[in-house]
Amino acid sequence: MSSWKKAAKVNQKTHRERHQPDSRAHLGILEKKKDYRQRAKDFHLKQARLKSLKKKALSRNPDEFYFHMINSKVQDGEHNEIDKEDEHTPGQIKLMQTQDLKYVNLKCKIESSKIERMQAQLHLIDVANQTSNKHIFFVDSKEEAKNFDVATRLDTHPALMSRRTNRLKLSDLQTMHLPSVDEVTVNSLSKVRNARYKELKKRVEREKELTIIQQKLEVKRHLQNKKEQPPLRIKPGTKELPPVYKWKLERKK
Repeated sequence: MSSWKKAAKVNQKTHRERHQPDSRAHLGILEKKKDYRQRAKDFHLKQARLKSLKKKALSRNPDEFYFHMINSKVQDGEHNEIDKEDEHTPGQIKLMQTQDLKYVNLKCKIESSKIERMQAQLHLIDVANQTSNKHIFFVDSKEEAKNFDVATRLDTHPALMSRRTNRLKLSDLQTMHLPSVDEVTVNSLSKVRNARYKELKKRVEREKELTIIQQKLEVKRHLQNKKEQPPLRIKPGTKELPPVYKWKLERKK
């Protein structure tokens, strides 16, 4: 008897909720039961939170103490934080920022050397094949231009005309002995190559970000020099560019 009930429960029909009638389509999507349950759950959570906050406000101890009471004060009707004494001297702060700049410079050099090494290995063959360029051939007559064949002129196979690099000649193709490579090996090699190109792209983006950070740190270091007059800001900084300042020209003694 229990097995029959279980089978009946498994085979029972799933009832779908109706959609919004066409006459009420202007009112928007019809709310389903799962949407109502989610909205009701969110509403009850907010009500419980408000109830808890009201209870805390009613039962608050007027003699309660917390450290923000002595770390802030009201002056002229405005609530201000009490400035604490800085634990670092200006010289120490400048030295730490110089160390940060040296670290960013080191990381930028490491990324640029890795990018150069990967570019030397990949040769960017696919980019060269996708680059659009022109090659003009000159002929002596219109008849020759009408019967002109680019593959014959370049002494290569017509299937290699789309390649702009490593385009072999017919003589080289006849003397070349290529190893037999199955489709699985070709697919695995293409996956490895695509992964290397993705890694190269990420490293180029990282080098760009490090360069922007380096420029921003250098500008910040120059702004902290109190011996120089405050510069004029020409352009504010963005996520991709550091701020641009103009210093007054001074003759050095």
